[in-house]
Amino acid sequence: MKVTKEKAEENRQQVIETSSRLFREKGFDGVGVSTLMQAAGLTHGGFYKQFESKDDLIVKATKAAQDQIAQRMAALVGKDKHASLEKAVGLYLSSQHRNGVAEGCAFAALGPDVARHGPEARRVMQRGIEDQIALLESLVETEGKGSNREEAIATMATMVGALVMARAVEDTALSSEILEAAAHSILQK
Repeated sequence: MKVTKEKAEENRQQVIETSSRLFREKGFDGVGVSTLMQAAGLTHGGFYKQFESKDDLIVKATKAAQDQIAQRMAALVGKDKHASLEKAVGLYLSSQHRNGVAEGCAFAALGPDVARHGPEARRVMQRGIEDQIALLESLVETEGKGSNREEAIATMATMVGALVMARAVEDTALSSEILEAAAHSILQK
């Protein structure tokens, strides 16, 4: 039975979304094409009809992961810059985000993997980073202490670094302490 164009596109999106979650959870090399297709409820044979290669899927799944967190962060932005920054930092540096690797930030989960892959994956990651810097730039206030861009980059680096560290340790108390210290540092500026 032939698959309609609409169903093919639906299947393709399902593979991208499933891969986006699994890549964040297990890394690019931690999951193969067969596993990705099976998790999406499809057969391995259909993969190359939808994607040029696993690297092609990596690029699309990374973009999907970035889009997901960008939408969450953008939804928190309101008229009050400080309150919006507090909400963004609170969401990002939460125990739920720490524990939800598969649904969480692509920068923290995939940054090291992207650095070892082709230029297209790095370009996609760079665009996502630039978008988040721009969002944070609209929220931070430097009051003559430097540029908003510099402060936004430092804020993002602190958040991503803290999340990576918090996920890396076994001790839940230390993990929470890392998240809280980073949030305190960002919001006390």
